[in-house]
Amino acid sequence: MTAPIRVLVVDDHTLFRRGVIALLANDARFDVVGEAGDASEAQRRAAALRPDVILLDNHLPGVSGVDALPGLREAAPAARVLMLTVSEDERDLAAALRGGARGYLLKTADHEVLATAIERAARGESTVSPEMTGKLVSAFQSLDTAAAASAPEAAPDPYDSLSPREQQILAQIARGASNKEIARTLGIAETTVKIHVQHILRKLGLSSRVQAAVYAAGREAH
Repeated sequence: MTAPIRVLVVDDHTLFRRGVIALLANDARFDVVGEAGDASEAQRRAAALRPDVILLDNHLPGVSGVDALPGLREAAPAARVLMLTVSEDERDLAAALRGGARGYLLKTADHEVLATAIERAARGESTVSPEMTGKLVSAFQSLDTAAAASAPEAAPDPYDSLSPREQQILAQIARGASNKEIARTLGIAETTVKIHVQHILRKLGLSSRVQAAVYAAGREAH
């Protein structure tokens, strides 16, 4: 049997945190290895426990969840961070994705949505709450506008460096498709898809599939 996914729950609201832990404890797919109520405690627990996935609230006392991302990634490099928050602010969404979060989920999500998001994060895949997908474009456009205002000349579009196949795969990533789903859609091997994804991220100067999805969504909006 596949080993359960090791989860660290970080939230300053004790009742909500304990509720999530109780929910996951009844699901054999997960093993809640620890909990934390603030960023500094989360960093210490992440370093000691080495979880597979960190569920991270954004509104933490002292240092916000978004600002805690670099420290958490340094403490547990292999862990994937999934934001679990009440914030529907596109700026928080953009900041989380830029900071390396693998997904952004609202606390209104039901158990199965949360469970699926954790599984996808553990596989290195991205999940964004349906309520937030439209704001992906707005978040990207805000970044694009700010960059355009500060740049004297428009830099060459790295999208043009992608091969036709890489462009197809990028479009599939924007739709939230996994490597397996992309392979089935395009009729190619999953290992081939993985290689293409690595090339796409390198050519676009991105570090995650979530950032690639944001990039593709922004292109479609123009």
